[in-house]
Amino acid sequence: MKFISRFLALTALLAFIAPAHAQLSSSGIPSLDLKVAYPNLKFTLPLWMTESPDGTKRQFIVEQDGRIWILPKDRAGSDPVLFLDISNRRPHRQSEEGLLSMIFHPNFKENGLFYLFYSQQGPKRDVISEVRVSRTDPNKADLSTERIVLEVLQPYWNHNGGAMLFGPDGYLYLSFGDGGNGGDPHLFGQNGHQLLGKIIRIDVNSRTGNLAYGIPKDNPFVAKDKAGALKTDPFDTKPEGIRPEIWAYGLRNAWRMSFDRETGDLWAGDVGQNKWEEIHIITKGGNYGWSVREGFHAFKQQKSQGELVEPIIEYPHTAALASECKFPEHGIGLSVTGGYVYRGKKIPSLRGVYLYADHQVGTIWGLRYENGKVTSWRELVGPNALRLLPSFAEDSDGEVYVVSFDGRIYEFVERK
Repeated sequence: MKFISRFLALTALLAFIAPAHAQLSSSGIPSLDLKVAYPNLKFTLPLWMTESPDGTKRQFIVEQDGRIWILPKDRAGSDPVLFLDISNRRPHRQSEEGLLSMIFHPNFKENGLFYLFYSQQGPKRDVISEVRVSRTDPNKADLSTERIVLEVLQPYWNHNGGAMLFGPDGYLYLSFGDGGNGGDPHLFGQNGHQLLGKIIRIDVNSRTGNLAYGIPKDNPFVAKDKAGALKTDPFDTKPEGIRPEIWAYGLRNAWRMSFDRETGDLWAGDVGQNKWEEIHIITKGGNYGWSVREGFHAFKQQKSQGELVEPIIEYPHTAALASECKFPEHGIGLSVTGGYVYRGKKIPSLRGVYLYADHQVGTIWGLRYENGKVTSWRELVGPNALRLLPSFAEDSDGEVYVVSFDGRIYEFVERK
């Protein structure tokens, strides 16, 4: 019954999307279709895919319930290999919890290390851990080697963030949502004491004090952390300095981030509250406004720290809001999924286009960002209420894939 109600609501929403398509500014951006990349494979709640950086070109797919599979090298294959299974820990208790991502250490070929981002209970928390691959089987994880790097308490089950990636600088970047519920009730987005509502940057190759990780000396707030700030109540709403791990803040729920492999820009899709979805380029020390602001629009009266950085682009939840949108012809959706700047070779006309989607509606868009502004954008793949889109993926050749909750992995083909 819940599924039927959701489907009817989305069907009504989609009725408003089609008319906007013809008005999009689409100069130089191709129209695309999706093609199933592995026709004989279907997974259960897949929400992340990544390639091991060891030259083997192995692709790994993460299921929300706690399993990681290695895809067959033969695209027509039907037998993935189970790499890791923590489903017995029950990370996926509620909707947005689960095994949310994994990423390989840049030196994985030499050290065999990779990292997990998953949910646990008692207390409710996000866990970041380090695991080593088996010394006898490169296709198996050795969970006996697991080391907890960081745990962040979560007051609610939603807004976990879950993005995790290594930057060109070799440091680990992670996104944490604002703790959940709705409307940032604890004002975590602007609270420098909290890692919730933030993107953080840590060094897994060193240690700072008693921490299980190092804090890079060039992080923006290293000098502003007050003594004792790390030891106070984890849900205290009074800002006590600014945590030195923080790279950027004022984010509601940055769901998927990526570095442009050519420019080094860090892109993020930040899921909105009730009206606006937004895309950001994340910069060192930036304040992205939540919950003072949602998109370009005022949200809650409160003190903010520093100047607010505006989104690259926003889109509304309803057609009625289009007149208030800075990009009124964009089209609508309910929950943004951040993607990648396409740097592959299969579709030359797509190079340099940032790809992003709406998880709930299934639409995929692309935009070009040049000289500090969006110069063009368009709908690349039309809406599909039955194809939820939790993630994109990028292989070592710069080709981009789409991971869907229908269990499939898709690739792009240019529409003829």
